[in-house]
Amino acid sequence: MEIERRTIKLNLQIAPLIDIIFNLLLFFMLSYQIGINPGIKITLPMAKTAQLQKEENIIVSITKENKIFLNEHQIGIDKLKGALEEKLVTKQNKTVILKADEKIDLGLAVKVMDIAKEAQAQGIVISTILEKDVR
Repeated sequence: MEIERRTIKLNLQIAPLIDIIFNLLLFFMLSYQIGINPGIKITLPMAKTAQLQKEENIIVSITKENKIFLNEHQIGIDKLKGALEEKLVTKQNKTVILKADEKIDLGLAVKVMDIAKEAQAQGIVISTILEKDVR
């Protein structure tokens, strides 16, 4: 009696596996955040006579840690004048909005306003929030 040997061919389909791995990789790459600053944390001072300004202007922000941001990009005070000059050249409305935390040193705010004037800003607006918005 002869025993017949069967050979089984194993055929591994790798294309669906590659698709699954690629989709997992894409999912993790899109959902992972590498040091993204969600925003600049500033507590604006309150005012009764605040007026709305267009957000298309140039915004200089100062945090309570005395970090300076130009349109949400951190910048040193020594490079602020040059960066402001570059931004002001391209804008028709040459107004700079200063968003400063209520607990910062007044001297730093004055220094930033002087730099804005030296960079040929036609106006400086100090950003506040209305008291009625807090309630």
